[in-house]
Amino acid sequence: MNLGTFSVSLSVKDLAASRKFYETLGFSAIFGDADQGWLILQNGEAKIGLFHGMFEGNLLTFNPTDARGIQRVLKAAGIPLLAEADETTTGPAHLTFTDPDGNTILIDQHV
Repeated sequence: MNLGTFSVSLSVKDLAASRKFYETLGFSAIFGDADQGWLILQNGEAKIGLFHGMFEGNLLTFNPTDARGIQRVLKAAGIPLLAEADETTTGPAHLTFTDPDGNTILIDQHV
């Protein structure tokens, strides 16, 4: 199973303050829209998503090319899903589930 690229998606209280903090650590905004409350920052291979008002808590995020295929594997393994991708569609999709410690994992296919 290829989970694609990995990033941490952080639910932030103040997008501008968080952006400034991570830019101090060498991150640069590569995608997103601050006016819509989200930015993706990168430093080398490390990526962080900053999201204001979109979800509670932080997420482990993977960006595969086949979210529905991963969903089928997870279901076959008996892993309960919090949100499912629509199997009748193609293109962008997402699903969420938790690990044994309650950490939320987002599988987010962009194309």
